[in-house]
Amino acid sequence: MATRHQVRESIVGLLYAEDIGNIENIKFIDEIFEEKKIRNKQKDFALSLYKGIQENIEKIDIALDRHLKEWNLEKIGNIERAILRLGTYELLYSDLDSAVIINEAIELAKQLCNETSPKFINGVLDAVLKERA
Repeated sequence: MATRHQVRESIVGLLYAEDIGNIENIKFIDEIFEEKKIRNKQKDFALSLYKGIQENIEKIDIALDRHLKEWNLEKIGNIERAILRLGTYELLYSDLDSAVIINEAIELAKQLCNETSPKFINGVLDAVLKERA
C-alpha cells in the first residue's frame, strides 16, 4: 500500500509528464497507480488530487504567478512547477493541515529537484498560504 507521500510523488510525475507534452499518461493512469501500488483509499486520494488540479489549473497558476516575484511560471523548472501546483491546490482546495502540505512539498523538492528548490518552494507556498488567510 502506497503512502500519501508516494501518492503525491506520483501526481508530481503525472503533472511533469503532461507539462513536457506526454499526455498519453492520462490514458494509463489506472495502470500507473497500480504499478506504484496506489490502491483503494489512496487511489481515491490520488484521483481527487489529480482531477482537482486539472479542474482548477488556471486559478492555481494565477495564484502562483502572484508570488513568483521576478520569475514567472513558465521560467521555473517543470518539476518545481508540478510540486508548486500540487501544493497550491492542496492549500487552496483541501482541508489538510497547511504545515503538512508545505512540508510534503519541501520533501518532494529535496527528493526530486536541486538543492535550492526546497527553499524556493517553501517561500512560494508560504506566500500562497498567507494570501489565503
